[in-house]
Amino acid sequence: MTGAPKLVLVGRVAGAFGVKGEVRISAYTATPLALLDYRALKREDGSPGLTVVSGRAAPKQGGATDFIGKASEIATKEEADALRGLRLYVARADMPAPDEDEFYLADLIGMAAVTPEGEALGQVKAVHDFGAGDILEIEPRRGATWYLPFTRACVPEVDIAEGRILAVRPAEVSDDRPQGERDEDEGAP
Repeated sequence: MTGAPKLVLVGRVAGAFGVKGEVRISAYTATPLALLDYRALKREDGSPGLTVVSGRAAPKQGGATDFIGKASEIATKEEADALRGLRLYVARADMPAPDEDEFYLADLIGMAAVTPEGEALGQVKAVHDFGAGDILEIEPRRGATWYLPFTRACVPEVDIAEGRILAVRPAEVSDDRPQGERDEDEGAP
């Protein structure tokens, strides 16, 4: 493992708000105002992104809430608009400890995925949300990655201390390629 800190995505710049240099951020935190607790937000590569100096929550269409605020790096509407799409991160170590029996999705990355029978399926490569809920991307030792819905039925147990998840593959994810198209030695589930 590298010495770089693990980063957690906490928001994305949606553009300018008004004409006085405020920025709208789609916050992925429990509450948008949590961005004020972190202040120094990073870019994906760990370099400085934005330093939040003030802000407020503002409703947006669809019932969600955005963060509207000032950042020391932004003075004009044009500067805020130029950052549209910038993904903002904080170091995992800077986040509050989760409650008992809770965890951050970022903590799942790198965990082993095993069947209820103990068979190794691979490792969690990423956690995605394509709009219908969280999905784990599983990378087997050999072969192509595959997706597992992050539901209680498909992932009945997450053991942070042991670094593993219990994974139950839904039937529709099984390898249904014709026998002649499979590599019998690939070892994929």
